[in-house]
Amino acid sequence: MTAAPLQDSTFAISRLRPSKAHADVREFGQRTVVWVEFEDSDELIRLTSGTSSLLAASIDTALDQRIPLVIMMSCAGADIVEGIPALHGWGLVAAALTRCSGLIPTAIIVDGPAVSGPALLLGIADVAVMTADSYAFVQGPTMVEQFTGVGIDIDELGGATNHARHTGVPSAVVSDRATAIETVETILSYLPNHVDEEPPRWPNEDPPDRLCPEAGKQIPESSTGSYDVRQVAAAIADEDSLFELRDRWAANVVTAFATIDGRPVGIVANQPISLAGTLDIPASQKSARFVAFCDAFNVPIITLVDTPGFYPGKDLEWRGMIRHGAQLVYAYARATVPRICVILRKSYGGAYIVMDSKTMGNDLCLAWPWAEIAVMGAGQAAAILARRSTPEEKAEFERDYTDRLLNPYVAAERGFIDAVIDPADTRAEISAALDVLQDKREMVVERKHGNTPL
Repeated sequence: MTAAPLQDSTFAISRLRPSKAHADVREFGQRTVVWVEFEDSDELIRLTSGTSSLLAASIDTALDQRIPLVIMMSCAGADIVEGIPALHGWGLVAAALTRCSGLIPTAIIVDGPAVSGPALLLGIADVAVMTADSYAFVQGPTMVEQFTGVGIDIDELGGATNHARHTGVPSAVVSDRATAIETVETILSYLPNHVDEEPPRWPNEDPPDRLCPEAGKQIPESSTGSYDVRQVAAAIADEDSLFELRDRWAANVVTAFATIDGRPVGIVANQPISLAGTLDIPASQKSARFVAFCDAFNVPIITLVDTPGFYPGKDLEWRGMIRHGAQLVYAYARATVPRICVILRKSYGGAYIVMDSKTMGNDLCLAWPWAEIAVMGAGQAAAILARRSTPEEKAEFERDYTDRLLNPYVAAERGFIDAVIDPADTRAEISAALDVLQDKREMVVERKHGNTPL
């Protein structure tokens, strides 16, 4: 196994402390980080109080020095033999990692097991990258079988691929350790060292005012036709700068980093090729987490909207669509970074508000000429308002509704859309807006913290 390359400037942290891990400060890519790595062993490594003490000290060092933290994890849980001291130790690690939240970027690479308490650290860290053969769970197969009577293997319970598809725990799943290290280095390149810095500008030869007609050409003539919104985002962003996170989970929304004129941005986009771009519980969670991530580290947010609304169904409502949908509302409403919204096609009902509308406080709201902004689509409106009409009358109602209301100009007249633009000008408009907004600052109300709708 290969670790990130050591540099001459590397120095160890608490190297005399008895531990199954080692930690140092090293050069990683173009920046300095605190690097923590568990020993390379054929046996499963248990988290002892000594190892936990080293981890906590390393995390505190990263926070004190205000530099990113990277942990290479392979841990089978707290040491059963040591008992309570081991449990206490991992609690110290969790508390230390939580103190870093929103202050310095934190990343965990899982290249083996992450079991019990250490698995929960993946949910606290800003970035979690799993290798294909790694696994993570809070309760293992033995406990599952004892409590439920159902046998299950490690891969089915907590394999990296299943996490990528069903839980959204990993930001990315990659083939091996070396690729995982490269992935974390790439993600960190979009972020500052700490909350009081701006993200670093990338070298860029892509003109900021470049026309992008190919973005508009992705939209089908039919309002119900599907397309890959990632191609729209790639056309708007700098060449080869788009990097998607959690691409296998909640595929009906895309969350990605990119750069525009060398400036890192976060992109949130409805994905019409999956569930028609509707918002459901996983999509709301995925988007809210990413918006909060970008806002914490001063990364402007670009929202590309094409959604017919929230996905309907009893199952979603009973699982808490209201509560989870509110997470996305909350994340956007409290974000203070520059926020630009572009309505590509459909934007209906509550989803129009949630996807960073003017009402939510965005700085610039643009729309393409064929955008449809309304409480609902023509067919839905006819089903409610013309439910007793003949088929011919319903068809006429839909045509009239479409002509009068399904356009961006009604909203623009009321100030909810700042401009209706040619799709080819989208990149130039966003780039110019980011230049104007680069010094944006908002006064934040003093309080302990908001009561996030978890």
